[in-house]
Amino acid sequence: MKRFTPQPAPDHFDEQVRRPGRQWLETHPQGRPPDYWQRARGALADAFEGLCAYSVIHLFETGTVDHFVSIDEARDRAYDWSNYRYCAGWVNASKGNIPSALLMDPFEVQDDWFEIQLPSLQLRVTDACPQPLRERAEFTIRRLRLRDGERAIRGRQNLMELHLSGELPLESLEAFCPLLARALRSRR
Repeated sequence: MKRFTPQPAPDHFDEQVRRPGRQWLETHPQGRPPDYWQRARGALADAFEGLCAYSVIHLFETGTVDHFVSIDEARDRAYDWSNYRYCAGWVNASKGNIPSALLMDPFEVQDDWFEIQLPSLQLRVTDACPQPLRERAEFTIRRLRLRDGERAIRGRQNLMELHLSGELPLESLEAFCPLLARALRSRR
């Protein structure tokens, strides 16, 4: 994981997402809210520079809109731009409805709290992560399968192979997997 800076909602967000969503919530005290948030998915992808907020790997396929605080936990945040994180579908499925207090928020972490180990390509929590947050950090990378899950490792491995073959220079790798680029830079 790495730190992402919250970006302002896109211009169309209030009209296309927030207002219709809140109107629906007012008239439907139960039931799954309509996915009006999908109307902001492109802007959310841009806000996260095409990177999954959790795996920090560029999504070559369309990512999903993750509600950091799940709809089950807080229905009133279903149409709240500040509650959205762009992420890979497999990460969103792994996250499910876990209470937000148990997870690290990409808006809360600092860049040096996580690193990729070479040559295993596993993600680990560093000593820079404050001690009171380490248990939550470890839980997050374990539960979301970011530490050593097959998809996370395979994504890092594919990018590493492109880099080692000379097809993906380190400067370009930075855009596709900044944590891997940082690990390779520190290895020099």
